[in-house]
Amino acid sequence: MPNVIEIDNLRKSFSVKLKGRITMVEAVRGITFSVSSGEIFGFLGPNGAGKTTTLRMLTTLLSIDGGKGAICGYDLVRQPKEVRSHIGYVSQLGGADLGATGRENLFLQGRLYGMSRYDAEKRTNELLNVFELTEMADRIVRTYSGGQKRRLEIAMGMMHRPEVLFLDEPTIGLDPQNRTNLWQQIRKLQKEGMTIFLTTHYLDEADILCDRVAIIDFGKIVVEGTPLELKNRISSDVILIRFSKERIEQAKKLFDTINFINESVVEGENIYLFVKDGAQVLPHIFEILKNNGLQMQSVTMTSPSLDDVFLKYTGRSLHDTKEGIA
Repeated sequence: MPNVIEIDNLRKSFSVKLKGRITMVEAVRGITFSVSSGEIFGFLGPNGAGKTTTLRMLTTLLSIDGGKGAICGYDLVRQPKEVRSHIGYVSQLGGADLGATGRENLFLQGRLYGMSRYDAEKRTNELLNVFELTEMADRIVRTYSGGQKRRLEIAMGMMHRPEVLFLDEPTIGLDPQNRTNLWQQIRKLQKEGMTIFLTTHYLDEADILCDRVAIIDFGKIVVEGTPLELKNRISSDVILIRFSKERIEQAKKLFDTINFINESVVEGENIYLFVKDGAQVLPHIFEILKNNGLQMQSVTMTSPSLDDVFLKYTGRSLHDTKEGIA
């Protein structure tokens, strides 16, 4: 399939005040990737990794400091108007007028894109039906549930039938049921031929929803591939062993000498062991620890997750990362 998004060495820096001094901080540090037509492509990373900054550059809302990019064949810098006519964008904060009805929000969006009154009304009714909003169409948006409001905002982003839809943390703040419902709506859009670019820090969202994922951290893409490919790059199993603070360094040195352990990563009082066959090697690990006088506090074994991928490539868990520049 042809690529609808082509990004090469994209960069963005901001001046921030740190300890009383103005300094430049690189939020996006030379990222390169492409997205195929009809694909759901996800940026997975913690808050402050550069996801939203990248997305705002791709949607022409933020200037580009370096590199180049094209969407639907149009240059981000030289042809921003053409880019905007081919994309839809739904930010984390949404954008719906809370004091207007859902129908009014959609109709106004259509008129802003230059639709005639007839076409705007027709498209409004279509989207109300697609996103199952017909029953609450004439209610004030302030009365909508989180899931209903988010569906309306995505419908607004689709009003002009864009080729590419950008979703920034589409399910943030939603309960599990509403998240699942929204995933189903996004999948329906893909089946109709739409290309979707989304950012998320939810591991399950990236794993279930995305065809391909780029893990981004500190403004750089550290690894990219399908969720299955990324998990298969680790090993067959992941063993997590918890030790006391006094024993963690000794245990790490010991595990680094064992040839059937492909890799070990320390995070706090936990050691993650990446192995080929956890069920087979676990008894040997117990025996080695016993012979070396090392007592563990707990042990668990799982199949690799995207969090394990993040841990392997960044040295820390996605669950424990802190906020920074978006």
